[in-house]
Amino acid sequence: MCGRYVSPEEAEIERFWHLGRHNSNPFPRRYNVTPTSIIPVLRLDRATGEIELVNARWGLIPTWWKDAKPPRTSHNARSDEAATKPMWKGPLARSRCLIPAAGWYEWKQVERTDPATGEIIKSKQPHFFHLPGDQLFAFAGVVALWKPANDADRQASCAVFTREAVGPAAEVHDRMPVVLPKGAEAAWLDPQITDPVQAMSAALAKGVIEVEHHAVSNRVNTAAADDRQLIEKEILQR
Repeated sequence: MCGRYVSPEEAEIERFWHLGRHNSNPFPRRYNVTPTSIIPVLRLDRATGEIELVNARWGLIPTWWKDAKPPRTSHNARSDEAATKPMWKGPLARSRCLIPAAGWYEWKQVERTDPATGEIIKSKQPHFFHLPGDQLFAFAGVVALWKPANDADRQASCAVFTREAVGPAAEVHDRMPVVLPKGAEAAWLDPQITDPVQAMSAALAKGVIEVEHHAVSNRVNTAAADDRQLIEKEILQR
């Protein structure tokens, strides 16, 4: 369900989405983004009508959240529940966003033979998913601004929508993120569309399902690992 992904560097995002320069301290490409990380997000600036690049915590904290601790496992939102659950319904209607990505990881249940004992061992093999040609893309997401009780500054946070896996993604996992084609991004960000069912239905109907994937090293399981070798093809041992 998209618990790790590859985030493009700031210059890549600015070129691909035709943005102006964001700041003088650009963030680098990250190969192993984990939930609760601060990530780049694209949202519509309603004052100017232009797309702006902001940073947000990956793990949504609703505007109405009262607890001191953020909700757990709120980095993903199921598309089939989004229009009815309070956690997602409001943001889906009023504050949709794009989450730039270069790929994501999913884990496939596999069986291997232990060469020492001959025992059949079950394990999970990570796979890296990307678009043909390694083109950048955006996850369909939502963003919220939360104000802690003891802090004057509002905190931006976000979540990625997921769907039932279709196409090549279903070979590995039963869920996949909602990937928007370029032509569907404007409608996803359109503030005139406030019906959550309409917004999600359109995203699912146009969502990208033709992706490529290959097995990668188990090093991606370690949150501290973050280098290009993580997305390189792994030669599987039988």
